[in-house]
Amino acid sequence: MGLILNIDTASENAHISFAEDGKVLHTLSNGYQKDHASFLQAAIEQLVKSHDLKLKDIDAVAVTAGPGSYTGLRVGMASAKGLCYALKKPLITIGTLQVMTASALQLLAGDPETFLYCPMMDARRMEVFTAIYKYDFTVIMQPCAMILNESSFEKEISNHKIIFFGSGSAKWQSICRHSNAVFKTVGILPPAMSVLSDFLFLEKKFTDLAYSEPVYLKEFQTIVPG
Repeated sequence: MGLILNIDTASENAHISFAEDGKVLHTLSNGYQKDHASFLQAAIEQLVKSHDLKLKDIDAVAVTAGPGSYTGLRVGMASAKGLCYALKKPLITIGTLQVMTASALQLLAGDPETFLYCPMMDARRMEVFTAIYKYDFTVIMQPCAMILNESSFEKEISNHKIIFFGSGSAKWQSICRHSNAVFKTVGILPPAMSVLSDFLFLEKKFTDLAYSEPVYLKEFQTIVPG
């Protein structure tokens, strides 16, 4: 059995949840990306107080490690590491694209083995953070930062039906003409993250606090107006 604090601040919508044995007990969310830093600690305190929980009783802290918003990833990782250090609890890090895929599998009906799954996070202009997974999370295409064009995913989509989803999928939908492409609206679901974190907890797949850091997939760039 495991009581886990799950933290996700990687995208536009942030959430925290307490989950036991992979099932969400309590959750709070925030839809304003610029406020993730102020939301996080206050939300943890609110859940602890309003549901008579004690942080010392958790068994681990799980956090989405990236890719995603640079600021959001830093906020989430720093908070998770700080809690783990203070409480002497293990840290679980989970790829954001994996959590998105788990959310799609929970949300979408039908035979999951029929499709490949391609989460896409907006990375500005025509660039996205993306990957391709099978229903069992076998990696078909490793997570990467990709600049989209008409030939993107040419090899994979010629042989498989692929479900594209996430904040970056609209860019691909605007230029994709292949009949094997299916587009869905899917966000990160707290129950999906809870299932993944519980699995990693039971497998004791923890991350060393000293070496844990966000997965950015590309260098931070500041655009200076010309």
